[in-house]
Amino acid sequence: MKEDKEMTMDKRFKKVYSQGAVNVTEIWADQETGVNYVFHASGYAGGMTPLLDREGKPVITPVLNG
Repeated sequence: MKEDKEMTMDKRFKKVYSQGAVNVTEIWADQETGVNYVFHASGYAGGMTPLLDREGKPVITPVLNG
């Protein structure tokens, strides 16, 4: 059952940008809602937050149904 959940997570989020090796910054897009998230990690610490535009609204990628 755990494998099914992991497969679902792999399909729901797609990495659309990545930079760095020690200080990593990535952008992930939710394939169901289109909301983009920024993930940043440095050493053993990391965090994720929605990516916002200059008006403070979440950046949303169009979702293709199919």
